[in-house]
Amino acid sequence: MGESEAPRGTLGTVRNAALLLTLLSEGPSHHALTDLAERSGMPLPTLHRLLRSLLAAKLVEQDPESSRYGLGPQLPRLAERYIERLPVTSAATPYLVDLRATTGATVTLVTLAGTDAVFADRLDGEDVGGVHRDASRVRPALETAAGRLLLAHADDTVWKDALATTTDGPSADDREGWRAAEIVRHTPAAAASRPEIATAIRAGSRVAAALGLSGPASQLTDEAIDQLHAPHLLRAAASISRTLGRA
Repeated sequence: MGESEAPRGTLGTVRNAALLLTLLSEGPSHHALTDLAERSGMPLPTLHRLLRSLLAAKLVEQDPESSRYGLGPQLPRLAERYIERLPVTSAATPYLVDLRATTGATVTLVTLAGTDAVFADRLDGEDVGGVHRDASRVRPALETAAGRLLLAHADDTVWKDALATTTDGPSADDREGWRAAEIVRHTPAAAASRPEIATAIRAGSRVAAALGLSGPASQLTDEAIDQLHAPHLLRAAASISRTLGRA
């Protein structure tokens, strides 16, 4: 995958660097040079030059004991700045605390990055006391109610890419159902699962993000969702959408 294979009008070096960062994000936290060369198809001299440049920029780090390479400390800083500057993040902030106070559930603001759900913000619910301390900002979109909603509204290429990540994916009918629904519901199959609901935040005709609620099954019963959580969630999402429309 050398520079000569890059599309016209683009820099193959940048393309290769992006590929390398993607490979470093997969599997273990640090990777051997030979493994990166094999997986990327890059010649070792090219790989060495890229790694030296990425190390200098702190986009990559090298374990001093094993000499293996991993993602660097500059990446979370860039990601944080990206999330902070999303228009939907500033538009949603005033409404998230009120929604958490009203429902008692965990509130999430979610955007889509490729086939992943990115949690731009989260306020833990009343039930959290060292139990639900998932610090991850990124999850496969199909594993969350908000991600499913966003994928349903994404273009066909993104939808197909998401299906390619699973052997037991949703159907076209599922996608249409999620697209049409005001509220998308999802209960993960894992033990101690937490039911989730999500609705769309719109910027004009475009779905810009999803607003979600989750909590223990005893809190997010069907009756509680219909009578309490869903109405408050829909009102908050509508308010955020109006704020975005005025931005």
